[in-house]
Amino acid sequence: MAETDPHVTRPAPTGAIPPSRMALLFMVMLVTAAGNTAMQSVMPSIGTALKVDDVWISLAYSWSALLWVVCAPFWARRSDKRGRKAMMALGLAGFITSFVLCGVALWAGLSGLMGAFWTLIAFALARSLYGGFGSAAPPAVQAYVASRTPRAERTQALSLIASSFGLGTVIGPALAPLMVVPFLGLGLTGPFLCFAAIGVVALVLLRLRLPDDEPQYAARGQAAPYASASGAPADPGEADESMADPPRLTWRDERLRPWVFAGLVGGHAQAMVQGIAGFLVLDRLGLRENPDAGAGPIGLVLMSGAIATLLAQWGLIPRFDLGPRAATLWGITAAALGTVLLAVAGDLHLIALGYAIASLGFGLFRPGTTAGTSLAVTRAEQGQASGIVASLAGASYIYAPALGVWLYGHSDWLGFGLIVALCAVVLVHGWVKLQADRELTRS
Repeated sequence: MAETDPHVTRPAPTGAIPPSRMALLFMVMLVTAAGNTAMQSVMPSIGTALKVDDVWISLAYSWSALLWVVCAPFWARRSDKRGRKAMMALGLAGFITSFVLCGVALWAGLSGLMGAFWTLIAFALARSLYGGFGSAAPPAVQAYVASRTPRAERTQALSLIASSFGLGTVIGPALAPLMVVPFLGLGLTGPFLCFAAIGVVALVLLRLRLPDDEPQYAARGQAAPYASASGAPADPGEADESMADPPRLTWRDERLRPWVFAGLVGGHAQAMVQGIAGFLVLDRLGLRENPDAGAGPIGLVLMSGAIATLLAQWGLIPRFDLGPRAATLWGITAAALGTVLLAVAGDLHLIALGYAIASLGFGLFRPGTTAGTSLAVTRAEQGQASGIVASLAGASYIYAPALGVWLYGHSDWLGFGLIVALCAVVLVHGWVKLQADRELTRS
């Protein structure tokens, strides 16, 4: 394999995965990220139009997030048996169906055909399809990449996949205001149906262009054995494990425990920031009386954060060759600083700047903990590890956004103070407990 020029700032090559195939994987994550961020940019305005408290809008996501926590590890193990492509397709199908039904439910509520209470119930039920079935795609993509990428390149490869979410969070808020159209009375529900149609295109391309993968640990046998994160030598029979199931991996595994704790606590901080951001824009800019005008400014703030996330994942991580521990610690520090600025921001410029700095930090933090989790286990356990990562992401959204919004509704400093405190906990824990990068990435 050719050496990578350390001065090149583009994402590093991803080992055995051809660029065309990597583009398809990138697309799967991009579409779901763009759709979900577009939804986040209009939901504060929809909640205001329905005349419901902010916290109920946040709680409407909770059931979906809980299902994600339960289902993601199941689909990850299933991908070991059925293949990664099948689970990616299932996840996209869940995304499409959920967005269509969410759009229909919210349209009925905004049109006066249903009361606000039943509208939110219908939305939560439709959203649960994404938590239950949409959770099949991200762990399948992560496992596909991790099982085909050398250890020394794992952080950058997974960072590239994570950056698809970052790019999606640029595209989603940028397109959402353009999709708020009066055609057929769609209004604020337009982004839901438009992104469902985009999801159909992505599903067709995935089915036609991504080759079917081997059902058990595809490409694992092509890689040389490597040392485990604990420092013990790799099992010499690892390359031939395709005929046997690896032991069940859990969050309590001592190899994963430090990374799981960091990912869970830091994930709660990130979920709270994202939950508060839209309502903060409406309040600080005085747009509560005109919710339709809120989609644009909220979209701009979310776009600024998404661009900063891309800067972290496409620029900083490959440029400085950051390992999992370094990315995690530097990222959570930047996230805390951005949250402090967000707390004192009084205009759109400072809100966008604070959110961008926080997002840059989380853009380093997320790939760091993801790569750390991947590198902590053997290649045969990558599917299960990716399920744990996806489950952690869902766990962060069960109650954290609603808690953040509820605290923010009582006092700005309560909401933002808790976020900074969580970041500080991760920083101290990571400094003491996370394994050194030179040990994790050793081949």
